[in-house]
Formats: sequence, C-alpha cells, structure tokens
Amino acid sequence: MSEDRKRPPEAVETETLDAGSPESEVLEEAAVADNGEPTPETRIAELEGEILGLKDQVLRTLAEADNVRKRAAKEVADARVYAVEKFAADLLNVSDNLARALGALPDEEREVLTEAGKNLLGGIEMTQKELHTVLARHGVTAIDAAPGATFDPNMHQAVSQIPSDQPSGTIAETFQSGWKIGERTLRAAMVAVSAGKPS
Repeated sequence: MSEDRKRPPEAVETETLDAGSPESEVLEEAAVADNGEPTPETRIAELEGEILGLKDQVLRTLAEADNVRKRAAKEVADARVYAVEKFAADLLNVSDNLARALGALPDEEREVLTEAGKNLLGGIEMTQKELHTVLARHGVTAIDAAPGATFDPNMHQAVSQIPSDQPSGTIAETFQSGWKIGERTLRAAMVAVSAGKPS
C-alpha cells in the first residue's frame, strides 16, 4: 500500500494546492475570519482613529494649559496693582486733611505770613505733593473732576444739581476729590452737576 493511500483524502488535497492559488487565499481568509482577528485594513483604520483622538486631546490640553497660564499671569498682575487698594483708601483721608489745611488759608493771607508761617505752609504743600507722587507710583491717581469736565457716573457721585456757567450735564463744582487705582474707582468724586446757565 502506498503512502498516499494511508493518508486521509483531505490531507492529500491540501498538500496539492499551490501557495498562490485562489483556493489557498480563500482558505487564508477563512482562517483569519475564524480566529476573530480584524483584517489589516480594519486595524489600520482603528489606529488612525486613535491617533486623531490623541491629537485632539493633546491640542485641547495645550489650549487649556495656555488659558491657565494667561489667567495666572492676569491674576498676578491684578494682585500687584490692587494689593495696596485698602491701604491707599486709608491714605486718602490724609490727602483730604492736607487739602483742607491748605484750603483754610486764603490767598491774600498767605502774603502776610511770617517766615515761619511760610515755611510751615511750604512743608504742608511738599508733604501733599510727595503723598500724591507715592500714590501715583502705586497706580493710584486722581479722577478728573474739574468744573466743565464730563460727568461720569462710574467715577463721579452727584450730590446736587445747580445752575452754573458750565454746560448742562457737566461738573459744576467739586466737593471731594475722587481717586482710582488702575482701572477701578477707589473713591468717587463728590460733585455738583451743572443744570445749565441760570435764566
């Protein structure tokens, strides 16, 4: 009995198939489908999808990190500007008292002051000037509330409306100076708003 006769018929048929024949490719595809593995094309598509997802996550993470960095930089800058807000507000009373002291002496009486009186007056003026310089160095500046200036409810507090030579709706008189720190109003200026020329 020959060797071929001892083998089962299926084994003989399998061995006789060429590696590149259509029957061989069908068997290979069937084997891939049978063991549950995805085809190479499917696997490539899955991996490309994962890559796109990871790229999107990286871009979102970078954008979020940039936003956090910008927010932190703004908070640091704001803290630097507004850290002295309460202290500056307390110093405004000192500025007011100096202004009252200087305003209590009429101009005509300044001329008849003794040398000591003139020195005292000059010292008060220098102290006020230095105080305003120090405040400005820390971002605290006076609000424009001169007669004729445009009334701004964000920076001016109207306590009355009076007839005035100033155009209607502008500031006619200032009762208390106003101050701002950075872009914030530290203390609104107390003013009278012009109602226009008296009739």
